Amino acid sequence: MKTSAIILAAGLGTRMNSDLPKVMHKIAGRPMLLYLLDTLSELELEKVVLVLGPNMEQVIDFIADSGFKVDIVIQDERLGTGHAVKQAKKNFSEYKGNIVVLYGDSPLIGTNTIKKMINTRNETINPAVVVLGFSPNDVSGYGRLILDKPNSVEKIIEEKDATEDELANRLCNSGIIVADGRIFFDLIEDLSCENIKKEFYLTDIIGIARTCGRECLVVEGTETELMGINSRAELAVAETIIQNHLRQVAMEKGATLIDPSSVYFCYDTLVGKDVVIGPNVFFGPKVRVSDGVEIKAFCHLEGTTINKNCTVGPFARLRPGSNIGEDVHIGNFVEIKNASLGRGVKVNHLSYLGDAKIGERTNIGAGTITCNYDGYNKSETVIGSQSFIGSNTALVAPVVVGDNAIIGAGSVITKDVQDNALSLTRAEQKDIPNYGSKLKRMRKRN
Repeated sequence: MKTSAIILAAGLGTRMNSDLPKVMHKIAGRPMLLYLLDTLSELELEKVVLVLGPNMEQVIDFIADSGFKVDIVIQDERLGTGHAVKQAKKNFSEYKGNIVVLYGDSPLIGTNTIKKMINTRNETINPAVVVLGFSPNDVSGYGRLILDKPNSVEKIIEEKDATEDELANRLCNSGIIVADGRIFFDLIEDLSCENIKKEFYLTDIIGIARTCGRECLVVEGTETELMGINSRAELAVAETIIQNHLRQVAMEKGATLIDPSSVYFCYDTLVGKDVVIGPNVFFGPKVRVSDGVEIKAFCHLEGTTINKNCTVGPFARLRPGSNIGEDVHIGNFVEIKNASLGRGVKVNHLSYLGDAKIGERTNIGAGTITCNYDGYNKSETVIGSQSFIGSNTALVAPVVVGDNAIIGAGSVITKDVQDNALSLTRAEQKDIPNYGSKLKRMRKRN
């Protein structure tokens, strides 16, 4: 049986205290909504409908650029979850498959859990609705699933309306359901807003379906995968969950994390085997680390490829566009941006290489900088193979330094340097004999 999904994401996220739509807040460098879309992409769904609120153009534009095929509908008035689902009705004309209802602020649900719900809908007693329940450590605030026989849901009751006996039940409602698409919107049409909030609650379809003589079943998930993210504090909890997962994956693939809890990965970080990562290392988006690399403490990397057997850090910053060749040594307080370093290059300390190409086995001395920006344009510095750049050299781009060239320490290079040449721009040294003794006598008299 075909299956489609409706994602409810119209919430304002008031508790976030943010101008950014709630589902656009990031976990491990990625908007939370994309985690849910990624999960659904593994299920080969017929269609996915995203329900947004008004003035959420930022989400619409992001989805358009994401590559996911999603139909978007707008809930002009926020009148509850049942009302939100109703906005997708026109997208399911004459539809006869399953409909999964999920929430954009609950991005951690696993593919296997959704599959289990779909299979229960397809393979058992043809229930009208399959509800996803869970048993959290702290049940306060959650609606309860009331069963009248094993796995059969009689009703869902909100905590404020529950009796003491019902509150003793620890099986809680996640809000996620899989419904029979043939009758789903008929059930939605029968919802009432006769409640304190004057809203249409999706949970009320359980009672309506049971009144119609249809069964409703429950499948259980885990507390972790069903957490909702409604505040900055909950966003931080979700970040911890994802980071622990990413760290575990990296270690299982052969990386050593000296202090795992202090290493922060991005959702797309790729780390090879026999990689050693020191404490307090941060990976931004689009970082690829090959086998045998050591990244020492307090490094920050993003948009960077590091090839085999390199050493990076401590306290190094590798910015987008950096491509680090094999056997390269990058030392402390080195910043690299949009630069490629050939095999065996050494940049051991206190240097900035921006918009540069460095040939194999070239040595970059301490304090070297490529002056790549003139206030209007970025320009490139090219340094050949097996060259030596002395300490405190400024290379004013655009400039080319040839192979086997030597730049004397303290030079400012503004013109191209030929292969095998020595280039110096220092002022001539001037010594004044006995001036040190003379200066001391003058100071004593004063």
